[in-house]
Amino acid sequence: MVEVQLPVELSADAQLGKAVFDAICADCHGENAAGRHGVGPPLVHKIYEPGHHGDMAFQLAVRTGVRAHHWSFGSMPPVEGVSDSEIARVTLYIRELQRENGID
Repeated sequence: MVEVQLPVELSADAQLGKAVFDAICADCHGENAAGRHGVGPPLVHKIYEPGHHGDMAFQLAVRTGVRAHHWSFGSMPPVEGVSDSEIARVTLYIRELQRENGID
């Protein structure tokens, strides 16, 4: 849905987060968090900048799900089987992608 510029290099924890993202999140949020038409929103988007959706928002979305409020994709269900440390690494991966794309 959006074009995502990739960092030259991800931090070690962000690389681990990318692996989790690719395995669990990419089906809905697309490759490199660019979104998937008709399925899920891009996370590399100003809506998800840290000042609007802090890191805890990602933890809560995964743990409890989130009611649709910015997009018309429908609500996100909770995601089971993901640890807090994995969510933190996925969040770091998303933040590093966002920074590379001018979203801080």
